[in-house]
Amino acid sequence: MTCVIRIALLVSLLCTLFAFGQNSKEGLTSDSSQTQNRTLRVDVDLVLVNVSVTDSSHRQVPGLSKEHFQIWEDKIEQQVQYFSAEDVPLSAGIIFDISGSMREKLPAARAAASTFLRMGAPDDEFLLIEFSNSPQVEQNFTRDITKLQSRLLFTQASGRTSLYDALYLGMEKIRRGSNSRKVLLLITDGEDNHSRYSLADVKDLAREYDVQVYAIGIQDELNLQSSGYIARAVLSDLANLTGGRAFFPSSVDNLESICKQIGIELKNQYVLGYRPLNQSTDGKWRKIRVKINRSPGMPRLSVRSKTGYYATRTAMK
Repeated sequence: MTCVIRIALLVSLLCTLFAFGQNSKEGLTSDSSQTQNRTLRVDVDLVLVNVSVTDSSHRQVPGLSKEHFQIWEDKIEQQVQYFSAEDVPLSAGIIFDISGSMREKLPAARAAASTFLRMGAPDDEFLLIEFSNSPQVEQNFTRDITKLQSRLLFTQASGRTSLYDALYLGMEKIRRGSNSRKVLLLITDGEDNHSRYSLADVKDLAREYDVQVYAIGIQDELNLQSSGYIARAVLSDLANLTGGRAFFPSSVDNLESICKQIGIELKNQYVLGYRPLNQSTDGKWRKIRVKINRSPGMPRLSVRSKTGYYATRTAMK
């Protein structure tokens, strides 16, 4: 009798465990399905465009809505399907010139870079690349800005200017950042004279990667009389291509205020998203143009965004 009771109890226990296992499995399957469904809702075909809007005094313009924006791809107007005015965390890289010509400008340049770092939010991450004869990653991604500030503090100026190599390296590194928004801040005083990569290489990479470039070209009278005009054209072209901005202060005294201005702009950008009407996967360059749809009484505003992107290319079989 005792043996029969024990067998009955054992069978009951096994049935209970089996039922619990089935319920747990069903729960996990349901949760996994929900997670999978959430993942599938992410629209990989959505083109995202960071947009800066300023008034005639170059001040940021907040408070705009989706209805204020129009966007074209290859001269065909697209429907804005995603809009955000939130301050989204960013991954930012500082590309810092330490060539010989920067020797007298280093204290002001260090202070300006430090100001830019302090403008960041807790979830922002930063890296530091310094360049002279060749670029070098001095600090990889970190949210602790004191690490970058310490690196900058002991910087010494010498050598030539491998500007294009530094930008190329910066774009390769910044694309690995953990945040969706990616920015490079370049601080330099000269034209490239020691790179293995060309400007065309850098621009090709800038078109491929979704990275905004902000450039500060420190110019003085000597710069403008020699090769300064070429350097100015290069930095302006690269900034315009990526939706960033180029600054050319005639004095190092303006560097900190410029870095503060850049920090404010990055915290007040709009993000537009659209699903392209052109669904072909040909890998070709698509031109983008963003315009403000002005309401009555609205003043003229300036809009900056990247100039285009490469479409997805279907892999050849």
